[in-house]
Amino acid sequence: MIRDEPEGRTARTSRDSGPERVLIAASFVNRVGNGLFNAASALYFTAVVGLPAAQVGAALTIAGVAGLCAGIPGGHLADRRGARTVMMLALTVQAVSMAALVLVDSWAALTAIATVDRIAAAVGGAAWGALVARVGGDRPALFRARLRTFVNLGVLLGTAGAGLALAVDSRAAYLTLVLGNAASFALGAVLLLLLPRYPVLPPPPREGRRSAVTDRPFLTFTVLHGAMGLQYPVISLLLPIWISEHTEAPRWTVAALFAVNAAFCVLTQTRIGSRVETPHDGGRAFRTAGLLFLAGCPLMALAAHTPVWAAAALILAAVLVHSLGEVWESSAGFALGFGLAPDHAQGQYQGLLGLGFDAGQALAPAILTTVVLGLGTTGWLLLALFFAVLGAAGPPLARWGTGTRPQPDGVAQAQG
Repeated sequence: MIRDEPEGRTARTSRDSGPERVLIAASFVNRVGNGLFNAASALYFTAVVGLPAAQVGAALTIAGVAGLCAGIPGGHLADRRGARTVMMLALTVQAVSMAALVLVDSWAALTAIATVDRIAAAVGGAAWGALVARVGGDRPALFRARLRTFVNLGVLLGTAGAGLALAVDSRAAYLTLVLGNAASFALGAVLLLLLPRYPVLPPPPREGRRSAVTDRPFLTFTVLHGAMGLQYPVISLLLPIWISEHTEAPRWTVAALFAVNAAFCVLTQTRIGSRVETPHDGGRAFRTAGLLFLAGCPLMALAAHTPVWAAAALILAAVLVHSLGEVWESSAGFALGFGLAPDHAQGQYQGLLGLGFDAGQALAPAILTTVVLGLGTTGWLLLALFFAVLGAAGPPLARWGTGTRPQPDGVAQAQG
């Protein structure tokens, strides 16, 4: 029977993990669908629908900008109307909009449907963050680490399925991917019905309220988190181009690096992430991630100056180091992103954090290809220093952020 949950983040014990399993299952199913579609979406719009690549890019850019504007209000809606309800609604809208892509035959139709999808995705992402905060129980770091493990596994499996469809290379295969992603959204929404009805947490008195956009420590972390997010396109965009154009490594190395990165993150996320629980842990983890990126980027640069098999070995070592940094960075993002956000406004805060991250991802291709590819080895070294400087800001940011948060009575008395 579905029941109301008591308020607060520690209401659920680790032994009562039913809601955790439900949210993991819903997230896993959704990411399998994402993996199915994302790997083949560009080819679907150009080869099957028949739109020019420039029109596809313009439509997706317009949709992405609209999505950036929806995260914070969507998160506020989740805080006031319930994260489960808002996330279910967002998933339902995405199921319908994704299914509607099979009917697209013009740029205008693609732009309209993609815009609806991106707005729903932004709202759903903020609601998902608020829901993760409520479901996490008394070991939120362990839950979030397990959740990300299954999310990564879902993307990996979906991408493998997309690879099979790309090998078939038929209209029916592409349509199967589109409808498979739509079905994953619908199934995710249905699974959320199994979650408890978490009551809305009342905000504090007006004089004690804080808006996410006026919370300077959290705004600072949003900027740092968005900037550190450039590490994701290093693997997905920058390194493949570097391998193919600047090294003697075999071309199969490009495919291998994705498999190594995904597998490493799946295998290590829970072990590492469960150790990063508090904002102070998150600050130190952020610094560790920066140092690992500092070590990994020069290895990627050095691969351009070595023979074929040495280049392949350097790239493998670099990807392993970078993947370890990715796990520490994501763990830091969970600990600081949730730990610095007040319980009653998790949706709004996660919406802001998502806005910063998405903005960074939008700028990343231009920055990485211009600076790193343009400057070559020097660009890689500058990128390494950039990540290290960002990471070094983690511990002082954690101290600043926790110092501006209300302290429990017992802590306040002890400090007094």
